[in-house]
Amino acid sequence: MYRYTKISLLAFFIATSGAAAYAAKGGVENDAMAVAKAGIPLTQAVSIAEQHVNGKASSAEYENSKQGWVYDVEVVSGAKVFDIRIDADKGTVISSAEDKADRDDGDRPD
Repeated sequence: MYRYTKISLLAFFIATSGAAAYAAKGGVENDAMAVAKAGIPLTQAVSIAEQHVNGKASSAEYENSKQGWVYDVEVVSGAKVFDIRIDADKGTVISSAEDKADRDDGDRPD
């Protein structure tokens, strides 16, 4: 088990180092670099969203929206699905709405 942890950490380090070098060279900021600058980690955003509607997260994304960088977390609570937006810097809930159609993110306006 310890061996797999070391391999995973090494792979993560290599991937982020390569992404950092690429971004520095081309002046391009990608999502991997942006999420590293977030005020709260994804795990904390998921926990905030789950507690907000007393449910279990089924998916989470980090995206740039009109409100700035946010975590968009989909949470299932009983028979309902909620779309919850968490401020990536402050960890506050920006919006929470029941997703009645349970539509894909591509159909949802920012």
